[in-house]
Amino acid sequence: MTDQRTAQRNTTVWAIGGVAVVVAIGALVRFLEQTVPDAAEGSAFEGLAGAIEYPIYAIALGLLGNVVLTLLGVRERLAAGFRTEFFIKTGLVLLGASINFSVIVGAAGPAVLQALVLITVVFGFTWWLAGRLGVDDKLRALLASAVSICGVSAAIAAAGAVQAKKEQLAYTASLVIIFAIPSIFFLPAAVGWLGLPAPVAGAWIGGNIDTTAAVSAAGAIVGEEALQIATIVKTTQNALLGVVAVALTAYFALKVERSGSAARPGLREFWERFPKFVLGFLAASIIATIYGSVLGSAAAKPAIEIVNDFRTMFLILAFVSIGLEFRVAPLREAGWRPIAVFASATVVNLGVGLGLAVLLFSGVTV
Repeated sequence: MTDQRTAQRNTTVWAIGGVAVVVAIGALVRFLEQTVPDAAEGSAFEGLAGAIEYPIYAIALGLLGNVVLTLLGVRERLAAGFRTEFFIKTGLVLLGASINFSVIVGAAGPAVLQALVLITVVFGFTWWLAGRLGVDDKLRALLASAVSICGVSAAIAAAGAVQAKKEQLAYTASLVIIFAIPSIFFLPAAVGWLGLPAPVAGAWIGGNIDTTAAVSAAGAIVGEEALQIATIVKTTQNALLGVVAVALTAYFALKVERSGSAARPGLREFWERFPKFVLGFLAASIIATIYGSVLGSAAAKPAIEIVNDFRTMFLILAFVSIGLEFRVAPLREAGWRPIAVFASATVVNLGVGLGLAVLLFSGVTV
């Protein structure tokens, strides 16, 4: 018992150390974001320094920290403190306070339609191609969920639904991050090349990049309006995660692993798998909208700005954690087929997502 308590205490201490590392790097990111543009003013690097946003600093320093901690042999012990999912969901709930609820209502219709079409097409294509290439059924489910819905969160939900192996989940999560990191920079650049308006750009980013954190990073690079629409679109996809998770649960329980004692999934299971932060995001938007209506936008602005500062801090911590959590080993172990499936599905997602964003969001205003 004493040994067990000692082990638990050590685990907790290392997890706290991991959080401290994330916070320390996050503080450095905040410092660079606020000081580098002023320091570079008047120099040849002024334009570049002004264009680099906090997501870029955060992910770059997170990856650098990953290398340093790995060389020191302490990264795995500290990993429990790299709470990407907690940081991003907290940041997104706070983001709701900066979005007037009327914007959410205006974008909800196209966002739901886009999410339904994208998830159906991309999930179906990924499931079909993975089957043709002989990928294991459970890994097929994880890949299809991750690339069509919301990355690691979807993979986690799908893993629980189909009872996938830990290695399959780790592999899928690594693939998500591998593809998400370049997307953070590629999609905003493509938005500029294509001359997309902010709502269309946000819808394209929100519908294509797999992780919510990366969507926020890419949206922030394009601008505040694009970030708002991207968040609404990605949040809508997140909301449909519960539906897909329950559908996978039913399919694997009743078809793939059918047994006489298999119970049918009920409303309680649907609720347990539903991403609850979506409700927090909507509640924050409603509360802030009412608050602004009662006090007036000018009087409410200081409080909203404080919430926005906290939102930025949590998003920085999430992006730093993405860099710290990145792993290459699971990708080498699984071979080329799942990578080919994920890459092909990403291309399909980009094409279909761009068409839907132009079709559904060209008339949306923020």
